[in-house]
Amino acid sequence: MDIELDLRKSAVENARNCYEKAKKAREKVKGAVKALEETKLRISNLSENSIVEKEGVRKKTLKERRWFDKFRWFESSDGFLVVGGRDAVTNEILVKKHLEKNDLVFHADIQGAPFFVVKNSGNRSVPERTLKEAAEAAASYSSAWKKGHGSCDIYYVNPDQVSKKAESGEYIPKGGFMVRGVKNWLRNIELKMAIGFVLDDAVEVVGGPVSAVEAKTKYYARIGVGDLKSKELALEIKKEVQRKTSREDGARIKNVSLDEIQKYVPNGKSRILS
Repeated sequence: MDIELDLRKSAVENARNCYEKAKKAREKVKGAVKALEETKLRISNLSENSIVEKEGVRKKTLKERRWFDKFRWFESSDGFLVVGGRDAVTNEILVKKHLEKNDLVFHADIQGAPFFVVKNSGNRSVPERTLKEAAEAAASYSSAWKKGHGSCDIYYVNPDQVSKKAESGEYIPKGGFMVRGVKNWLRNIELKMAIGFVLDDAVEVVGGPVSAVEAKTKYYARIGVGDLKSKELALEIKKEVQRKTSREDGARIKNVSLDEIQKYVPNGKSRILS
């Protein structure tokens, strides 16, 4: 610090002035140090909060990224996970990567149909109700819906009966598999589904066979083959379910995007069943 002397003042007065200036300088330094420490603390707190928030988002994202989310899926009335292909690629992935020895494989007896798999890692006895629900999903998401059929035959087999190995001179396209051996048949499975809304903290859209959706929520609509495009049907489903709810819950359902509903609608035109 530079020292300035006033020649008009005595040595004692100059010394007093220098002392006062030094005292003020020390106070400024203390204030600056304190401000610097407070700033460091705020930055540290902000960084920690950001990390916590990011970890929370990451954990939430990881929780939502279940392996079966890329497929069609539902939980059966008996608590079995039932997973189906959406297209040739997911059909291929489902059978090649996720099929296990105790599972059951379902397929519609029609060209243009996904495989559906009842997952059974616990090797439990699969109840008739779950077999029927898996068959209804396999039928409804097949080309039978788009063709306007009212019903479809379904068979199910064990995993070791499904193979990518073709017979001599034959070709198996992507998403297709050979099924060998005895098939278990479920005849004349009606094409019908349900789409509903589970009203928890957030509104969750669920879809699948009627009995499976009924086990999840009382707020749903039954659908079958009809004349409405998927977007028109999604809008009608919202209106239909809103009539069954309170004004508050109806408002929550109204805010659900049509896309969330449409992803459960089978390919082809549909209608709401009475």
